[in-house]
Amino acid sequence: MATFEHEIEEERTTPKVIWNEIVDENDDEVSPIEEVRLVVPTTDDTSLPVWTFRMWVLGVISCVLLSFVNQFFSYRTEPLMISQVTAQVAALPLGQFMAKVLPTTQFSIGSFKFSLNPGPFNIKEHVLISIFAQAGYAFGGGNAYAVGIVDIIKALYRRQISFLASWILVVTTQVLGYGWAGILRKFAVEPSNMWWPSSLVQVTLFQAMHKRENHRGITRGKFFVMAMVLSFIWYIVPGFLFPTIMSLSVLCFAFPKSVTAQQVGSGMYGLGIGSFSFDWATIAGFLGSPLVSPFFAIVNVFVGYVLFVYVVFPTLYWGYNTYDAKTFPFISSSLYASNGQEYNTSAIVTDKFELDVNTYEKQGRVNLALFFAVSYGLGFANVASTLTHCALFYGREICNQLRSSYQGKMDIHSRLMKRYKDIPGWWFYLLLLVTVAVSLCLCIFMRDQVQLPWWGLLVACVLAFFFTLPIAIITATTNQTPGLNIITEYLMGLAYPGHPIANVCFKTYGYISMTQAISFLNDFKLGHYMKIPPRSMFIVQLIGTVIASTVNIGVAWWLLTSIENICHPDLLPENSPWTCPGDRVFFSASVIWGLVGPKRIFGSLGNYSPLNWFFLGGIMGPVVVWLLHKAFPKQKWIPLINLPVLLGATAMMPPASSINYTSWIVVGTFFNYYIFRYRKKWWQKYNYVLSAAMDAGVAFMGVVIHLAFTMRGIEVNWWGSEGDRCPLASCPTAKGVQVDGCPTF
Repeated sequence: MATFEHEIEEERTTPKVIWNEIVDENDDEVSPIEEVRLVVPTTDDTSLPVWTFRMWVLGVISCVLLSFVNQFFSYRTEPLMISQVTAQVAALPLGQFMAKVLPTTQFSIGSFKFSLNPGPFNIKEHVLISIFAQAGYAFGGGNAYAVGIVDIIKALYRRQISFLASWILVVTTQVLGYGWAGILRKFAVEPSNMWWPSSLVQVTLFQAMHKRENHRGITRGKFFVMAMVLSFIWYIVPGFLFPTIMSLSVLCFAFPKSVTAQQVGSGMYGLGIGSFSFDWATIAGFLGSPLVSPFFAIVNVFVGYVLFVYVVFPTLYWGYNTYDAKTFPFISSSLYASNGQEYNTSAIVTDKFELDVNTYEKQGRVNLALFFAVSYGLGFANVASTLTHCALFYGREICNQLRSSYQGKMDIHSRLMKRYKDIPGWWFYLLLLVTVAVSLCLCIFMRDQVQLPWWGLLVACVLAFFFTLPIAIITATTNQTPGLNIITEYLMGLAYPGHPIANVCFKTYGYISMTQAISFLNDFKLGHYMKIPPRSMFIVQLIGTVIASTVNIGVAWWLLTSIENICHPDLLPENSPWTCPGDRVFFSASVIWGLVGPKRIFGSLGNYSPLNWFFLGGIMGPVVVWLLHKAFPKQKWIPLINLPVLLGATAMMPPASSINYTSWIVVGTFFNYYIFRYRKKWWQKYNYVLSAAMDAGVAFMGVVIHLAFTMRGIEVNWWGSEGDRCPLASCPTAKGVQVDGCPTF
């Protein structure tokens, strides 16, 4: 945890000089991607220390804090994901402060030399701190995906799993993909055509933050502190004193006895028309900070959201009563019996944690709320359309790039990186071997807790490995990452029905290991652009992931064992925030795909087999767009129709609600269109800083509220603590259906 000179020297094969290559754009070594040429510097200062005391302290703290906060907030009705941008912004003034106050004395222990303060806080230290924080953010997921398995076992199925099995499950699923990702670096990171657009955003932010700041006006550091304090103070209002302002509905206030008006107006359980929020956790809860998303992405989400939520869904619900939609709640991720009551899942689970077929047949088929069912259909279409869209619009380009990756052509950035010692291949093979071996031990010796057979683990690994390179190439060139979650659920549900935990474990090992591999490669490309020694990148990524996974499962275990009836809204005190929206969707998926199985839901024995046609629609949709583009090449707007983006716009619904989307779109448009266009200097200097400060303030106050009030049972009961005040929004409207608290039609 210091400046390890001997480690640094091992990674360098050249003297300490600044490599400043003057290149010609016609030179073969220049990146063929214009965006890379404009953003990424062609210089490298090999004298900058990276393994410093500052990097380790700030990196580990960032990783632990983000892991803790993201896991903690994941159980709340309005979960908040704190991204690595928060740590990235906060680390700069902290690193500069440490560079001013730490002693510069150099210590020697034999040939081992180190200093707590080797000089000014530098950009390479900053990048590695961000990589640490990225691990705490689970590479965009907020928290480790496998924690959801532990949550549903303990909280929703009310069964037991040991802490050791939970820890092994979480760590191995997060680390498994790193083994083969490292082996594939030659094809997905080193070639200049593999440019990873999302990493350029990070490069731009790092470059802007390390430029000498114009001291006219408030510095970024002071602005961050001021905004964070204001965010911290304000969040006690929506977070404790006045939670109703999380989602205020004009229509619900105007028509307190109308089910239809509340279905239209409720931001939590309806369409959200006329609803608005004054809570940052609601605005940034599921989709991340709107200040960070570029405006074109916001527009795509807006179009997809409007088409599905305001056109398709109302037509199917009110116009055609599709799948007996009016018998069930308007928007819900729960499962229902045919009479509109919640499905008694516990009754169809045997002592061996398998499906009791006889009881299931007596109880009847599982039914889904229309919104939830159509969301699955859109998921089918999205997976299929992504592959077709990329094949048609990017197929030739991807083939050329794959061919060039095999040729090993180097640009200026690859040549500069050759000055550092590469990672030995056996590091990755050993990591892969150890992770698979430990995972097999989990499946063999603790199978009674995870259900997954050893062959299921191996099939999941093969599936994830097979898809990693093509999906990495798609992500590196199009910034689109197709997911394997629905494919893995479907396959395991057909191969091994009746075993819910086996299904979600298979999904996690297959889907998340691939996702982690893609994130690993993306971070390596960032390190490639920023000229970070590869061995330092690998070690920080691996250690950060293990730390983050351990903190995730530790926080989860604490909350699961200390909050009574967590994840059960019907048993919790009124307006309790511990409703676990994401875990309840995860639980429903385990029942649909694992316990009951796709054959009894989407197959010949189920109600929703027509949704399989969405696969065909997803395949053919991009073909139609492509043919129109070929027929009318002068119409530039046609190729801008990106069906994967449009179909995936509402992928977070449920558990996300309309208030999350509408407020996110409004705030994002204001900052990334109006402010960006008319106040560009302010946006450039403060936009990301404001986003980080808002996240940090809410996170800190959220923890304070839990420790000071929630754990002590202190509540505020008044008109402003009664939720969104739309109690009828989730009522069924079919004739004769009786549900407690709802009128009968």
